[in-house]
Amino acid sequence: MFGPGWSLSPRAYRVVRERISIPVSGGVDLAATVFRPDDDGQFPVILGVHAYDGAMQSTPSMPQALQGANAQAEAGDPRFYARRGYVHVIVNARGTGGSGGTYQHYGPRDVDDVVEVIAWLARQRWSTGRVGMFGMSYFSVAAKQVAARNPEALKAVFAPYGYTDFYRDKFFHGGILARSFVTSWSSHLAGVRVEGWSRRNLGDGEFGRRLEELRADADIMAVAQLAAAIAAPDEGPNPLIVDVLLNPLDGPYWAERNPDLSAVQVPIVLGGCWGMYGLHLPGEFRAWERITAPKKLFVGPPIYVDRPVYQYAQESLRWFDHWLKDNDTGYLDEAPIQLFLPGSDGEWIEAEQWPLPQTRWQSFYLHRDGLLSEHEHWPHEGATSYEDNTFNKRGAITFTTPPLVERTTILGHATLTLHAATTDDELLVFASMWLVDADGSRSMLTRGWLRGSMRTVNRELSKPWLVHHDFTDRKPLEPDTIHELELNIAPTAIVLHPGQRLELQISSSDEDDAGTFMDLISQGHLLRQSPSWISVYHDEDHPSTLRLPVIEGNRIGTYLSGGVPARPSAGPVRSSTNEW
Repeated sequence: MFGPGWSLSPRAYRVVRERISIPVSGGVDLAATVFRPDDDGQFPVILGVHAYDGAMQSTPSMPQALQGANAQAEAGDPRFYARRGYVHVIVNARGTGGSGGTYQHYGPRDVDDVVEVIAWLARQRWSTGRVGMFGMSYFSVAAKQVAARNPEALKAVFAPYGYTDFYRDKFFHGGILARSFVTSWSSHLAGVRVEGWSRRNLGDGEFGRRLEELRADADIMAVAQLAAAIAAPDEGPNPLIVDVLLNPLDGPYWAERNPDLSAVQVPIVLGGCWGMYGLHLPGEFRAWERITAPKKLFVGPPIYVDRPVYQYAQESLRWFDHWLKDNDTGYLDEAPIQLFLPGSDGEWIEAEQWPLPQTRWQSFYLHRDGLLSEHEHWPHEGATSYEDNTFNKRGAITFTTPPLVERTTILGHATLTLHAATTDDELLVFASMWLVDADGSRSMLTRGWLRGSMRTVNRELSKPWLVHHDFTDRKPLEPDTIHELELNIAPTAIVLHPGQRLELQISSSDEDDAGTFMDLISQGHLLRQSPSWISVYHDEDHPSTLRLPVIEGNRIGTYLSGGVPARPSAGPVRSSTNEW
């Protein structure tokens, strides 16, 4: 790739592959694969760290769309970088694959190892002493953790698609356990030997007491994989699963793993796609807000990237050439934020700040008969109810706008305020936004979550467009009492065209059909086993409201009439137009 005033490192080398061991503290060796130019010179190093099958990361394979079998192939193409004058090193985390020691699930010891690996790489004969980090998902999360430590030799990071809050982004959406993700993800960790955090930090007595509480939890024990992990808490990846279950509130376990984003001084590229709203996307916007180092942010079409990862090879090379080779590729001259607009004709928005300064949050009120409208509530509109019953029906209610009459672009964070009552002492809210085409077909855009007992809002840390819950305690709901619940809807973007509509679906489960593999990732949460009826109130005294980030269009709003001019009704014949 090249431009009028710049060019990237050319493809100039053949590639040498070596399998090595890298020593770290405690007498542990980490298994690594090195791809370097077939040359005696010195080159910058690109590092990737993971906990998956090592062979998967570099096996030549024709890329395919993301699916369960190939999801862990996230390192990028090491031969691409080596051919262009870089050494690409892929390392298995401690306690996984061929690496020694025990795994801490992104714990402080795991991060210490990577800091030591970077210093080791900088000293090698084939290294210039400059190191970058690259990769998606696991690789991205690990890179952000390390960047917060600012090791001397780490000069640049290209780390899109990486959550930054283990509790909120990955395992407990809105305080609700993502039970399918924790069990499926942990099963893909290669030969993992987990050092459990809870037994070590709580002590055997408290650890055993909390395990008994889990065994008495009907919601948890209804999931066979979770029950099996609790029955054998020390086997295979089970210590990791048990750690997640024993830490259902935000606290020390999660704080140890979340990177201090404000400490990052390493130049970094962030990003993702609009489809990964259930895992990576919220964390990337959080990182953009808190990191003050030189940074870029992109969000692409809602399709993630193929596996093995290759789509961002050229763009990452522009970043690494600039910071690791002093080759000005013009990358820093371009807008720092670049956002794709789904539903457009391939448009991208360029911006300097987030949220976009032209954003206006438009209130859409939930009304009777499933209406979602900018019109405020009428008196005594009442409530809409649904049943959540594992023995009978897990229901849902929907609220839909009239057809839009002008092109409208929604882009950013949305929030939802619900006034709701339940016959139970707990209420799980799954709020999903759907695009409805003129023919009635639906496709999911994004989702929000909240466990009702964890509804307390931290006003000091909240913004008008982003609600902050501490998730540090539970306050059971009083049955048959109206409670106000505020929740975030994960960032989204869509260009709506005349005739299309937006739909908000409220449920206490997420068992609707997944349209894509990415929708599936956002599903599979722990559900209630206690039957209940839920009512969402929408009237003058209980204004349940969805606030949408509009950056274009909908200037005069939707029309309850449908936006179609009325035809004249039949009446007496006029003898003259003057009579009008």
